[in-house]
Amino acid sequence: MTLPLALLLMLMPAPAPLMPVPPPDSSTPAPDPYFTIAFDPAADAMGEVDLRLARAKLSGKRVLLVMGYNGCHDSGWFANLMEKPRFQSLLFNNFELAYIDVGMPQRGKGRNLDIARRFGLKKLKGTPTIAVLDANGRLLNKKQAPTWRNVASWTEDATYAGLSAYALPRAAH
Repeated sequence: MTLPLALLLMLMPAPAPLMPVPPPDSSTPAPDPYFTIAFDPAADAMGEVDLRLARAKLSGKRVLLVMGYNGCHDSGWFANLMEKPRFQSLLFNNFELAYIDVGMPQRGKGRNLDIARRFGLKKLKGTPTIAVLDANGRLLNKKQAPTWRNVASWTEDATYAGLSAYALPRAAH
């Protein structure tokens, strides 16, 4: 007996909620804003993308596909910024988020590059490369996707505006 996809997705555990990090006290060193473990090199990357696309079809949201790696300061900065309440609200209302480990493709040490090619990105110039997909897997930001590779030099407001540009139209909420 096979279960319909919608039922399977409902039965799957939801990803763990992102927990806010308490502010450090004077005896605790400040967390490194560039450090992350969001990109799992052992994960089934294509399966994660397929899951997020299926969830986007059910929810009416878009997929925010963040292709980066844990050793990249821009990738780490972006992943940590997404933990802030302002960004959590934007993500929750508009996107299914997928962090995909792609290694360092700009140095010939890439992995999971078939995912980028799947959505029309032939070469990753740096990390993170952030693709915004509609629920059918259509890439909505081909020209802008590689520009995120220097996101750590952006202001928080510029990052928020960059993501907000791909938020769902208000009527879809």
